[in-house]
Amino acid sequence: MSGLELLALGTAAVIVIMTGLFLLGRRLSNFSYVDIGWSANFSVLAVLYGLLGNGAPNHRILLCTMYGLWGARLAVHLGRRVIGHPEEGRYVELRTKWGTRGEAAFLRRMYRFYLVQAALDVVLALPLIAAATDSRPELSPFEWAAAALWSIALIGESVADATLDRFKADANNRGRVCDIGLWRYSRHPNYFFEWLVWVAYALACFASLPWGLFGLLLPALMLYFLLRVTGIPATEAQALRSRGAAYADYQARTSPFIPLPPRRHRS
Repeated sequence: MSGLELLALGTAAVIVIMTGLFLLGRRLSNFSYVDIGWSANFSVLAVLYGLLGNGAPNHRILLCTMYGLWGARLAVHLGRRVIGHPEEGRYVELRTKWGTRGEAAFLRRMYRFYLVQAALDVVLALPLIAAATDSRPELSPFEWAAAALWSIALIGESVADATLDRFKADANNRGRVCDIGLWRYSRHPNYFFEWLVWVAYALACFASLPWGLFGLLLPALMLYFLLRVTGIPATEAQALRSRGAAYADYQARTSPFIPLPPRRHRS
């Protein structure tokens, strides 16, 4: 398939998936499932584009494996937090915010939210199309460098998530702030390493023209969402509501994003 054909097929696939998850969330009164779908869709697109693209196999195998493994890991991690648990605070807050005009208006707005996430999947998977349609016979130095960076980023994100999960599982830590391991050096090490994953994707498709040019926008787009929209702002607002002064103290001494040595308290 050509790049445009892959784009059309991928768009249809993620819309169907997100519509199904929206209906499931409506039935269960838990719209947190959108997070699982957003992550899993990258694995779905990796399989579709990897199998159906008309480019050289080496480019398809490399980037589709990177996208597929990362998306699957994140989907499983989020699934453990969502499936069988109450709706996450962010979506409870959206119910309050969007439900002022009645249930029907809330559901329409929430479905649009799911479709926006589907659109983000499609846009953020453009490097996959670049790789799936790249006919160059050899991997470029950019792709080798991207594979190395992606490996580091995936390990870092996995370690950060596992540390937080273990911390939360200990009943003695209830109400406390996780400030151990990577969380000692960054308030959001998982987001930082997730951003590095997108830098790796952009690097991998840099030499694959013309689709590869879109990859250059991905780290900037993800950084904007993480720092200003759905990442850090919502997470920190919830943490301040639930942990209060303890989290404010953590904010005062810990870097918000890039892992750095903790700041000393001023006397």
